[in-house]
Amino acid sequence: MERTDCGTDYAKVRELVAGGCDVYADSREVTRGSVFVAVTGAAEDGTKYVPQALEQGAAYIVLDRTRADADVLAAIAARGAQAVCCTDTRFAISDLACARYHTEESRLTILAVTGTNGKTTCAYLLEQLFAAMGHKVGVLGTVSYRWPGFSMPAPLTTPGPVQVHKALHDMAKAGADVCVMEVSSHALAQGRVQHVPFAGACFTNLTQDHLDFHKDMEDYFAAKSLLFTATPKPDKAVATNADDAYGLRLAKLCPGAWTYGFGPAPEGVDPARHLQGELLEHGTSGVGLRLTCQGRTWELHSPLIGRFNADNLMTVQALGLAMGLTDFAPLQGFAGVPGRMERVVNARGLHVFVDYAHTPDALVNVLQALRGAGFTRIVTVFGCGGNRDRSKRPRMGEAVAAYSDVAVLTSDNPRFEDPLAIMADVLPGLATAKEVHQEADRRAATAWALEQLGPEDALLIAGKGHEDYQIVNGVKRHYSDQETVRELLGEA
Repeated sequence: MERTDCGTDYAKVRELVAGGCDVYADSREVTRGSVFVAVTGAAEDGTKYVPQALEQGAAYIVLDRTRADADVLAAIAARGAQAVCCTDTRFAISDLACARYHTEESRLTILAVTGTNGKTTCAYLLEQLFAAMGHKVGVLGTVSYRWPGFSMPAPLTTPGPVQVHKALHDMAKAGADVCVMEVSSHALAQGRVQHVPFAGACFTNLTQDHLDFHKDMEDYFAAKSLLFTATPKPDKAVATNADDAYGLRLAKLCPGAWTYGFGPAPEGVDPARHLQGELLEHGTSGVGLRLTCQGRTWELHSPLIGRFNADNLMTVQALGLAMGLTDFAPLQGFAGVPGRMERVVNARGLHVFVDYAHTPDALVNVLQALRGAGFTRIVTVFGCGGNRDRSKRPRMGEAVAAYSDVAVLTSDNPRFEDPLAIMADVLPGLATAKEVHQEADRRAATAWALEQLGPEDALLIAGKGHEDYQIVNGVKRHYSDQETVRELLGEA
């Protein structure tokens, strides 16, 4: 509250909201008599939406005091509404949303997963683990928002603060007692979850991504760290990856954190809070792990493919240990996440996989997993998103060139960019590729790739995963890699 610097007017508004008055950050959703917070960020001035909020019937306008000039205040007064000025509108919308939906009183156990890669798989694994223990689980993540009796596709990995707190309220009302939330760096930097009382949080890894939003990797790490150092409940359970340089730094920022890795506890890490893993096997049938912690050893076998999934399995077990769990056998029954190394089963028996990998590191992980599974050749269809970090494009090409026998360069979501220009940015990274085929039309590229497959080959279609759309020239149109494969093979 002290950060809002709002005085009695804000206290009155917060009391009204806690009593049931609705609060909004989107002026289009404002209802008569409600509170509108004109959220102001680095790229957006929320005060420009005040007229629409007033037109919709807002009774209170919370705005940044530096944007509250005479004209804005006069417009608010002319409508009979009340202006409430503060120094941090992002804090205010999060605080008011928390008050509106009484999140602090919720009996939900709320768990967070963050990191560049692995968030979605870890969220599904946690869902599997807690459901097997008899809990009713809600999930807010990249694929969907879901809880007992409700499911919808996710427009954002982590919703805005009003949506977050409403979802937590709704899932608790539906009977859920555990919530698993994927938390993006954007959400952390924008304060979307700063009032969410997480009981536990885990960190998977940090590799280059989102540098169109974060100024550099240090800024990216600082945003991720907020989940562990700046959200409520400082005593929450924490698990972090000691094999990742940023994960190890995070462990040292969080006294009492649990760590995990394929080796003993590193210097500066408590050995009694370290989960050590040994990879027993990884092939077409999945992965096998031997885990050791506090003198106890157990094995876990999973149908998930690849060492990176061994990391994900360890992430979830380390968080479980931090929360006092001891039985992780239910994880062995988890078959996979939609769009994460998803096998597209077909009558011809072709080995076709669809994966969301859209960063250099994620591509390396997926391709190494396929290479390690023993396929004769790997054909990779991939592209890069438009209006995003251009510096990673050649690195995406390098990853594909290093681990593929045939690279098929195509479009991902070009958004407002020319697909051919995006492909040109990728090409330098494919200089060492064994074979390169270029086709801007993703469907045609997939058709060509399928024609190249032998019975012992693998086709990876990377970048979109669970997404069922492409954005071309700013227009979102239906497109699914899985559906396309089935149609091309005559199985739709």
